[in-house]
Amino acid sequence: MNDLYQKGNILTGTVTGITNYGIFVSLDENKSGLIHISEISDRFVKDIHKFVTMGELIRVEIVGLDNKNHYRLSIKNIDYRIMKNKKSKITETPSGFKNLAIHLDKWIENWQNSEEIQKKD
Repeated sequence: MNDLYQKGNILTGTVTGITNYGIFVSLDENKSGLIHISEISDRFVKDIHKFVTMGELIRVEIVGLDNKNHYRLSIKNIDYRIMKNKKSKITETPSGFKNLAIHLDKWIENWQNSEEIQKKD
C-alpha cells in the first residue's frame, strides 16, 4: 500500500455521489471512499447537500480501509473546503438596468456639479 493512503492522512478528492447516508469521493483512478454521514460533522446533519456539491474538490481524512481500493473517509475534524462557495452579493432584478438608465444622467450631472464646486474652492 502506498504511504499516501495511510490512516490519518489528508488527501484531495472529488465528490462523485451524494446519498442520504454519505458522500462518495474519488481519490484517484483506482481509489475511492465514503464519508459516512456520521463523519461529516459533530452536529446533526439534516441535509448533506449543504456540505458539498457534486464534482466539488474537497480535502478528506482517511479513517480506515474497507478493502484494497475503498476507504472510510471523514471531513468533520478538518477544513475540507478547497474553495469556499462565494455567492454574489449582486442579484439581478426584474427591471435589470432600467433604474441605472433612468438615473444615470442625473448622477453624472450631480458629479460634474460637485467637481465644479471643488475647483472653485
